[in-house]
Amino acid sequence: MPHPASLLADLRRYDTPTICNALEVVQGKRGSSGFTTEPFFCLDPSLPPMVGYARTATIRARQPSAAAPAEMKQRRLAYYEYVAGDPSPSVVVIQDLDKQPGFGAFWGEVNSTVHAGLGALGVITNGSVRDLDAIAPGFQFLAGKVGPSHAHVHPVEFGGPVDIFGMEVRDGDLIHADRHGAVVIPEADAAQLPRGIDIMIKREKFMLDAAKQPGFSVADIKRALDAAEDIH
Repeated sequence: MPHPASLLADLRRYDTPTICNALEVVQGKRGSSGFTTEPFFCLDPSLPPMVGYARTATIRARQPSAAAPAEMKQRRLAYYEYVAGDPSPSVVVIQDLDKQPGFGAFWGEVNSTVHAGLGALGVITNGSVRDLDAIAPGFQFLAGKVGPSHAHVHPVEFGGPVDIFGMEVRDGDLIHADRHGAVVIPEADAAQLPRGIDIMIKREKFMLDAAKQPGFSVADIKRALDAAEDIH
């Protein structure tokens, strides 16, 4: 089920590390899954975070597709129909299956413009991107690398599970992503995140305020930690 637009707008106010920390507050424990664990090339770090619903796909580029041209055309049109569907806004999450991911770029001027027109905020991929000076305004790239050619790039499947740098994503997952990376927000935790963010910020404020005072010491750290424990 789509979440209220107001919730997505609220989450867009915070960076992705804050969302990861707030999820730990909501879940009552630290986690080791659901987020990316490798660095991305980020096209425009000044853009606000992407908060949207995953459209998943896989691609290959090293070798041409074995499918006939007519079949490939229909597959690509079906993929675009999938991207244009509900819920929105969307974040496209594409896994490059080649042994050398990024051999050919699926993403450049044309696909960024097409996907932006279909309601996508950007792409998260382990593959490559290009045409960096001609990308649709406001469309974000988080990619494994930059490359010059599209080679034989073609979609393989769409709508299935993908894995991008350790982050497992399924169709429709709520994604939060910025220059730091990306995280999947579990359905059951999304509505509680604003409260989790508020608690986390209040807890951290004790330590930050103490550390900025003259004469800061380990005793101040203990007092800050004790005070933070009382914030629930």
